[in-house]
Amino acid sequence: MQTLVNPSQSRSPLMQAQHSLRVVALGDSLIYGYGDLEGGGWVERLRRSWMHPASPGHALYNLGIRGDGVLQVSDRLESEFRYRGELRNKVPDAIILSVGVNDSARLGKPDGRNFTDLTQFSETLESLLDRAQRLCPVLFVGMPPVNGLSMPFSGCLYYNHDDQARYKAVTQDACHDRDIPYLDIFDLWLSRGEQWWMSRLGPDGLHPNTAGYEALLQDVLNWYPMIHWLNRSLATS
Repeated sequence: MQTLVNPSQSRSPLMQAQHSLRVVALGDSLIYGYGDLEGGGWVERLRRSWMHPASPGHALYNLGIRGDGVLQVSDRLESEFRYRGELRNKVPDAIILSVGVNDSARLGKPDGRNFTDLTQFSETLESLLDRAQRLCPVLFVGMPPVNGLSMPFSGCLYYNHDDQARYKAVTQDACHDRDIPYLDIFDLWLSRGEQWWMSRLGPDGLHPNTAGYEALLQDVLNWYPMIHWLNRSLATS
């Protein structure tokens, strides 16, 4: 695995822009960073790197809430960031979204109903993406695979790869239809082998551990749409 970007390496593509950006990361516990006792998650790690004196001073607001599904994220799309610091009465330069894993969960038993019906998930997600796009550019970071052998989570939630794949496909299609860049973490991690991705999940089988969030950050940093967007923002600033 590639090592974490050193903030002092000011020649990194993510550190070269001179225009200070205001970015919102909105979603569930994968945005919040639950399970990373050292770095606070990939969003927090990125936020810290952008605070380094050699960086252009981008501001990254972590608006992740544990347990949120697409309905909750949609409900709070605008209400939170419009009252925060530099974003007060403004819109962000970009919104990073990550949601869907909680919606895919089975309730009570392995074959119970999904937390959010797939049709309702699709309709709400499409509305969320449309509304977000009317505000600013949108990037979507997908969910990593879970360890189904560790279920149930919290004694009642059952996650599995088949459901994850269905909800991921709906999300990926919705993003594709709107030209929203989608980072397919699920397939990317699975392609690296079971030993690799299993070692990057915490004991609950759902949230990444410290190594997992480090890997997530590297995947985001090496994601062409993210680098391209930041460079384009520099060119148009």
